[in-house]
Amino acid sequence: MSWTVRLRTQAFNRAALLAGFPSVYALAQAMRVERSTVHRVLNGEQRPGPAFIGGALMVLKPMDFGDLFEVVSKPL
Repeated sequence: MSWTVRLRTQAFNRAALLAGFPSVYALAQAMRVERSTVHRVLNGEQRPGPAFIGGALMVLKPMDFGDLFEVVSKPL
């Protein structure tokens, strides 16, 4: 087995609303990632990469890694 990072979608959405982001577009701009990347990660079509994780942690403070993401096993 290997490991991967998965977004805690409900916590992420709640943190974005509490931080005052009115749209996915505004959030993506602040995170410095493409809006389509945010949509794909939120829909589970894509795993969060380093730019997404770093952007989320910077703009959704005081949330930390464990609040927004979880490490899960991935079958080989």
